[in-house]
Amino acid sequence: MSTKWPDKTIIGLTGNIATGKSVVRKMLEHLGAYGIDADALSHRAIAQGAPGHRAVVDAFGKWVLNASGEIDRNKLGRLVFNDPEAMNTLEDIVHPLVSQAIDIMVKRASQKVIVIEAIKLLESDLRNGCDSIWVVNVPEEVQIKRLVEKRGMSAEEAAQRIHFQSAQQQKIASANVVIQNHGSFEETWKMVVAEWKKITPQSDTVQTVVKPESGEFSVARGRPRDSVAIAELITRLSGGVKTMTQDDVMAAFGEKAFMLLQAGGKVVGVAGWQVENLVARTTEFFIDASVAIEPALKTLVDEVERASLDLQCEASLLFLPPALAAHQATWKQLGYEVRTPQTLGVQAWTDAAIESAQPNTSLFFKQLRQDRVLRPI
Repeated sequence: MSTKWPDKTIIGLTGNIATGKSVVRKMLEHLGAYGIDADALSHRAIAQGAPGHRAVVDAFGKWVLNASGEIDRNKLGRLVFNDPEAMNTLEDIVHPLVSQAIDIMVKRASQKVIVIEAIKLLESDLRNGCDSIWVVNVPEEVQIKRLVEKRGMSAEEAAQRIHFQSAQQQKIASANVVIQNHGSFEETWKMVVAEWKKITPQSDTVQTVVKPESGEFSVARGRPRDSVAIAELITRLSGGVKTMTQDDVMAAFGEKAFMLLQAGGKVVGVAGWQVENLVARTTEFFIDASVAIEPALKTLVDEVERASLDLQCEASLLFLPPALAAHQATWKQLGYEVRTPQTLGVQAWTDAAIESAQPNTSLFFKQLRQDRVLRPI
């Protein structure tokens, strides 16, 4: 057990850019761990209104701001990735704030296993709080391919970004566990499950089943083995507007969880749901038109919120198709309101809404808790 957090088992998860750390963190979350993305927290720490914003502007000048007063992370990134002294200045501002936020989140987490994802884990004090170091690894050519395809970098820019970081082999040399992540989702999943069972031998994947008092509906958390059924369900309930294959669902399990609404022995609804940076985002939400819509909505939303609060979420974002968005009175009763991303008031919430926006949907918003991490000073 960690000496800093003696009642928790702490997994430190690292690896260089585009190795797939977040996918492995999500897998561990599916298995019951509480995940913390330290790099996302570092972005939150310098957002407008957050504690690190003024310090970064004072250190680097107002030229790093965009028209809305936010720090332009691309501008700042180009500067610090080419200037070690500037990188050190930025880290001196950000790291204490991130460490404080992580300490708060670990202490109030109900889960006994915590996974902290950080690209500079081994270079920081976080390393000393970890019981086990996990390194995610892929060949460099796979890193470059992912950066080109997913982040729009040139091959030269991708290689520069990779080589700026500490050598991947140094990370592997410090690892207790190495996860090879250049095969299929299933191959990586099997490796992660095998290592998880060494930490919690009696554990299996999380299977939440919630039965409301009425007994009419229940909610179960889908597993990767349910991928065919989930794909067919989303395709059917969306009327073909959102078609998914088994491969699509398996890939999605690297990012999100699926809540399955059941009634009368049948699955009659689904919510594709993820938590990132303390924001819950439900990007698939469909219910069979044959069931009583109001109790069905309430049951599924209540479980999404319960699971979100268990992960310390500050806000819930629902992206609803027109048929469900039309039930305005029900959504008002549940505490949601139609919003646009720009009106959410916290930059991390706005960023999440923009990143997760779905075509032909309306954004419904609800704040889940007042005690935010990285509240402005």
